[in-house]
Amino acid sequence: MTEPDYEAQVRDAYPELDRIEEDELRDQVVEAWTLGLERGGWQDIADIPYAWNIHEVTNVEHVRGVTKIAIESAEIQREFHGADPDVDVVVAACLLHDVGKAYEYVDFVDAELLDEPDREHYASEEIPHSISGYALAHEVGCPLAVQRAIPHFLGEVPTRTMEAELVKSANSASSNAITQSAMGITLKEWVDEYSQTQN
Repeated sequence: MTEPDYEAQVRDAYPELDRIEEDELRDQVVEAWTLGLERGGWQDIADIPYAWNIHEVTNVEHVRGVTKIAIESAEIQREFHGADPDVDVVVAACLLHDVGKAYEYVDFVDAELLDEPDREHYASEEIPHSISGYALAHEVGCPLAVQRAIPHFLGEVPTRTMEAELVKSANSASSNAITQSAMGITLKEWVDEYSQTQN
C-alpha cells in the first residue's frame, strides 16, 4: 500500500495556511498535523470526524470554520476597536486546536479508515485532544503564544490572551452551529449529555 502524502493532504485541506505570513510557523502547523496523522494511522485527513459521535461533519470542516470565524473576528477587533491581535498566532492556533483528534478519535471510526495507529505511544482517547494538540504544537516548536491558545475545553485553559480568546470563541461558535445542525442541540447541551459518556 502506498504511504499517504500527509503533508500534501494538510496543505490541500487547509488553504487558510496561506494566511500565516511566517514561513516557519506555517511549516510547523503542517508538521504537527503530519505527525498526528501518521501516529494516528489515518489514511486521509478528511476521515477524522468533528466529534466521536458526530460524523456528518469532518474535523477539517470544523477547523476551517473556526479559522474563518477567528480571522473575521480579529479584523473586526482591529477595525472597530483598534486592537491588534497577532493574526499568525490566531490562524496557527485555530488550525491546530483540534489536531489532537488525530490521536483521540481512532477508536470511533471504521477500522478500514486507518492503517496502523501507534496505540502504545499516541493514539488513545485517554488524553483530551486539546492537550495532545498542545503537545504536538510544542513538539514541533510552535511559539508559546500559539501553544497556549490551543487548550480550549473545560478546565484546560491557561492564562488567556486576546488570540487565545479568539480561538476559544470561534471554536464555540462553530461547534454550536455543528451540534445544532447535526443534532438540534447547543454545544452546552451536547457537553452535558455526552461528556460523561466519554469519561
